[in-house]
Amino acid sequence: MAAPDYDARNKTNKDIILSLDGAVLTILLNRAEHRNTFSKGLVENIIEVLDLADRDDRVRAVIVTAEHTAPAYCSGADISGGWKVLWKPEAEKEGIHAHRDGGGQLTLAVLNCRKITIAAVNGHAAGVGMTAMQLPFDFRFVWEGAKLAFPFVRRGIVPEAVSTYLLPKLIGLSRANSLLLTGATVSPTSPHISALYHRILPNREDVYPAAKAFAQELTNNTAQVSIAYAKGLLQHPGDSAEENHLLDSQAIKLLASSHDGADGAQAFLERRKPKFTDTLSQNSSPWYPWWRRLDVKHRQSKL
Repeated sequence: MAAPDYDARNKTNKDIILSLDGAVLTILLNRAEHRNTFSKGLVENIIEVLDLADRDDRVRAVIVTAEHTAPAYCSGADISGGWKVLWKPEAEKEGIHAHRDGGGQLTLAVLNCRKITIAAVNGHAAGVGMTAMQLPFDFRFVWEGAKLAFPFVRRGIVPEAVSTYLLPKLIGLSRANSLLLTGATVSPTSPHISALYHRILPNREDVYPAAKAFAQELTNNTAQVSIAYAKGLLQHPGDSAEENHLLDSQAIKLLASSHDGADGAQAFLERRKPKFTDTLSQNSSPWYPWWRRLDVKHRQSKL
């Protein structure tokens, strides 16, 4: 497969703007006139790009952000036509069991990306702008002045995008209750949510540069396969301490036997920077992934 041409995609895809700088791929939300609301086209495009980035050995980190001058980072779903715009014809025909939440599909795409993922939240965020557009990412940078809200219970619906699973894991059940069951608007410095963020920055124009500098430092000093396997262990640690022990034992034996593992040790002894050259396409073991992947696709039963 030829390497993806991200610049070429910008000619046909207007909802997002892509730029690859070294090993860092930036996905810029480009719906400022609509407050960067979450649309069908937007989610499909981001999912497709994440899949490409996952398989592109050139990419070691992905950042999702918006223009710092935009009215919002992501102000939620585009429901200008009511909630019905969220349902696909298949779900209307087959029944509620056929519905697959678009935010949840994006969340799974982010979680399945084996590269470093960063949300650079340089504006206000609500609804899916808080869930799928932040929670599944490895790191989150945020503007101190952002207004943040999970308003679902104040709109007559429930939190989506796997947020009731992820948020308690990220900040604890008590804090998640304070956010999801109240629907209140909070600032990033609120004790209810501050632990969610890697960095909180005072100026919104500084959020993306800080996130990118962080991404570049990581891509320059970490091993691609190590990141993927470490993410796998964090997301799929096993059901017990004993099972986790077996998993990380096998993972460390595999990676210590690799070129990157050998050079990492030698570089430490020689007091030099390691030369990590292993890639996921060429050097990942058939053992990975070790967990059972659940197929969430609905199979149609009606013509």
